[in-house]
Amino acid sequence: MRATAAMLATRAECLGHRPFPGHPERPERLSAALAGAADAGVEALPVEVGEEEALEALARVHDRNLARRLREACAGAPAVFDSPDNPISAGSYSAAVGGIRCALAAVDALARGVASGVFVAARPPGHHALRDKAMGFCFFNTAAVAAEELLARGLGPVAIVDFDVHHGNGTQAHFWERPDAFFLSVHRYPFFPGSGAASEIGGGRGRGFTRNFPMAAGADDATYCGALAAGLDDVVEAFRPTSWVISAGFDAHRDDPLGGMEVTDAGFRTIGTMVRQARLESPLIAVLEGGYHPEALRRSVRAFFTGLEGIAPS
Repeated sequence: MRATAAMLATRAECLGHRPFPGHPERPERLSAALAGAADAGVEALPVEVGEEEALEALARVHDRNLARRLREACAGAPAVFDSPDNPISAGSYSAAVGGIRCALAAVDALARGVASGVFVAARPPGHHALRDKAMGFCFFNTAAVAAEELLARGLGPVAIVDFDVHHGNGTQAHFWERPDAFFLSVHRYPFFPGSGAASEIGGGRGRGFTRNFPMAAGADDATYCGALAAGLDDVVEAFRPTSWVISAGFDAHRDDPLGGMEVTDAGFRTIGTMVRQARLESPLIAVLEGGYHPEALRRSVRAFFTGLEGIAPS
């Protein structure tokens, strides 16, 4: 029996990233995710990490110029940053840094035994962000920063599990040659960003520590969860992780306007249950990635955490 339950790390400034009206990555996403976590009984964790600490942690994953460039670009917002799919507002830099602050607070809570798991409820998402470039609605790779911080705190090796409908190309690239992190992704393919073929398994000392399960459009609960189950078996048999980072994207939901998949609320509960069974007692951080239908996102987050915490469905 775990001594502590999942908690939630968020910051109000994560609502301040406001792309142009009608853009799918809008503040209502975070409000919906927070409501879903509250429905599942996830309690708040204070986030007291400062900006300078966040920037130092960010430098393990990104070129230091990326944060500077984003801060300067936001001073002249509205604009786009690095790619046409990354519109920015005056609050985009603070929102992106806020997610990193939440991730660091989450790692500290796990390291001190305050919680067994933490949901980093932040936006914009992060798993597409490359070392020196923002893309795919993402500016800073929050999941990769969380994994690096876990490793720095002696909580490695780390399993990174990405079930967003889009492949986490930024996370994969960062850990491509690393034997201390296992990156597992289940996703639609071919699809944005174009990476994530089954043949992509890592390189150098990291060869064999990347595992991709590409799926055609229209994958339902059985297909999506079956792929994840196979991947989780690979992780625990080959790697024996000390801690887990979950890139929790909910855009494979059947109601999502971008994903083109058929996963239901029940499917996300099953995903949470499978992660719970794989992690056993290991500390875990779940980072919000995609999910662009607010009501479906609320229900999906609730379902995932009821599965993750072993709560009977109501």
